[in-house]
Amino acid sequence: MLSRFRTPLLVAFCAAVLSPSAFGQLKVAVVSLQKAIIDTADIKKAQADLEARYRPRQAELEKLTKEIRDLQEKLQTMSGKLTPQAEQEMVAQGQRKQREAQRIQDDLTADVDRDRQEILGRASQRMTEVVKKVAEEKGLDLVVEAQEAIFFKPALDITKDATTAYDKAYPAK
Repeated sequence: MLSRFRTPLLVAFCAAVLSPSAFGQLKVAVVSLQKAIIDTADIKKAQADLEARYRPRQAELEKLTKEIRDLQEKLQTMSGKLTPQAEQEMVAQGQRKQREAQRIQDDLTADVDRDRQEILGRASQRMTEVVKKVAEEKGLDLVVEAQEAIFFKPALDITKDATTAYDKAYPAK
């Protein structure tokens, strides 16, 4: 996905740098969008909310995992002492619990991923708008994603400014 942005970014950068009227006047900054987003109070609160929302299901999964482990240990320690029917019942019970644990794990993972993508998508859109506003306020001509830059001076980095502006525009609720 990023590669489709590289070419237009490179063309815009080259055009701006090679333009005789812009030579020496080009104001460039660098931002790490990922770090800027992760450092916002909004995302930190959203992460805490996600953990709290899914903690009961995670606890249920951990409980089931412990029950499965206990059943396996019981089967090992009682091997040869159980009737074939009792052993078969314990194995079947363990398999049922294993399927249930897998179902819970799959559902939990899907739900967390869905919520996380929704939160990050919204935050990413907001951060892009915030970076544009910060760039306008600072009179910048070009803002480059830090991961795409081979080298830049730390003075060009506006990541903290972007995070601060985001927190101001979108305070955590």
